Amino acid sequence: MSERLYSPSAGRNSGPISDVLSERIVPKAKVLEIASGTGEHAVAVCQKRTDIIWQPSDPDAKSRRSQDAWRSACPGQILPSIPISMTEFEWWATIGDINAIYCANMIHIAPWEAALGLAEGAGQLLQSGQSLFLYGPFLEGESTAQSNLDFDQSLQFRNSTWGVRSLDSVKHIFADMGFNLEARIEMPAENLLLVFSKA
Repeated sequence: MSERLYSPSAGRNSGPISDVLSERIVPKAKVLEIASGTGEHAVAVCQKRTDIIWQPSDPDAKSRRSQDAWRSACPGQILPSIPISMTEFEWWATIGDINAIYCANMIHIAPWEAALGLAEGAGQLLQSGQSLFLYGPFLEGESTAQSNLDFDQSLQFRNSTWGVRSLDSVKHIFADMGFNLEARIEMPAENLLLVFSKA
């Protein structure tokens, strides 16, 4: 329990996110979460969907320990966290069968290569009709919220390879891997939850 980490943003957004995911994840699914952070999103979704199995992951050891500490909140549903990174060569090779992928707040605080790796891995792991759920801020041309433009600048100041990603660019890399954007769902704090379906 002492290893559990808490994120203020996860505390705010886990409710709305779990509401959407709990309605859209197929029955008895095994869900792979990419860059699971504290592990709080896994708990929020699994508490609403007791039929699913959740596989957390993260390249960061401290985050994985937190995810494992949260497992006791949903006994038998949340698996031990695994160390994977979207920039590793063929990171998907040891994952096995899954039915859905969920990723929140990762592609803007990682190099663009991580988004490309996510799209490629999803294309390898998911079958026709299965979904990838991608949550976070996005740039949408003139309609982009000022808060997301400011956030983009602050990210690039911290690391030149980071930044809020263009929705068009994200749609393009997933389309290249055989995915259609099935839903664009507006979420609190100017975020979106995108649902990509494998064609």
